[in-house]
Amino acid sequence: MPNLPLLGITMGDPAGIGPEVIVKTLTGTSGAEIRQHNRVVVIGSFAVISQISRILNLPCTIERVHELDTHETASDVIQVLDPPLTTPLPDIVYGKPCVANGHAQVAYIKEATRLAMTGKIEAVVTAPITKSAMAMAGYGYPGHTELLADLTGVVDSGGESGMMLIGGPLRIMFVTTHTALGTVPSLIQIPAVTKAIRLADLAARELFGIPSPRIGVAALNPHAGEDGLFGTEEVDVILPAVEQAKRADINCSGPFPADTLFQRASKGAFDVLVAMYHDQGLIPLKLVAFGQAVNITVGLPILRTSVDHGTAYDIAGKGLADPGSLIQAIHTATTILHRQTLAAPNTN
Repeated sequence: MPNLPLLGITMGDPAGIGPEVIVKTLTGTSGAEIRQHNRVVVIGSFAVISQISRILNLPCTIERVHELDTHETASDVIQVLDPPLTTPLPDIVYGKPCVANGHAQVAYIKEATRLAMTGKIEAVVTAPITKSAMAMAGYGYPGHTELLADLTGVVDSGGESGMMLIGGPLRIMFVTTHTALGTVPSLIQIPAVTKAIRLADLAARELFGIPSPRIGVAALNPHAGEDGLFGTEEVDVILPAVEQAKRADINCSGPFPADTLFQRASKGAFDVLVAMYHDQGLIPLKLVAFGQAVNITVGLPILRTSVDHGTAYDIAGKGLADPGSLIQAIHTATTILHRQTLAAPNTN
């Protein structure tokens, strides 16, 4: 029987809820179910994972590994690959960002990316990072998406990647993500919108196995601009981008008023939506799938899924964090890997 796929889970910010949701996910019923389909290694701090497991008092053994195992582990064992850090971690103070934690969370992502790019692991599943800690450590990335695009060579090659969130009946691609709302209109340009439409089409086909995806594109302004009365981005930018994508044989339509588009998609009218900005897409998604939604980076040469939440500093280290989104992120990665395996040509 062939080995199960190996997933690497990055720990995220040591001072956030990432360590807690990882331990909760990999123990008990959820841990047993995950190990029926995958092997798992945590890429992070052995000391921090050990500490949170003691706080949670869950029945598990934390095992430090220096190289990846090729066999399945017992259901009560959590393996941790702890890469060397240039800035050692201090004693963890939950709920507070610091420079050392910023360096650490990036180091875990770098190691997971290296392992995925060299075929040592089949997918990367990420726990949340703190963007302010990453900035404090000198990294100028607004989030995982941009860092991973750089680490995997997508940026240097001139490729395209972007953030997609899925949950319940919704799959949403974004034109802009982590940026101030006041800057959004200036970023809504024809190339950016057509890129998001292309990535939505790519994700639907390659990740979700939809051969002819229907893509709905949201407007930016109320009532889709009301013929220019409430804004001209729909006429000047979004509609030309949709028409450009159509000429490239992408089945897309819009722009549609956002206040009805997401409801239509929830009823099955579209396979994927393109939202213009972060909260336009995240508010309806979290309304229908809070705690169960998954972030996927589309366009990378590796598979990466993630939780839909942040580091939740207010409850970090208190045993209150819900692991549902991480469980779903692992399930999503497993489903995609299985689908891709079935779709791969048989060379025997």
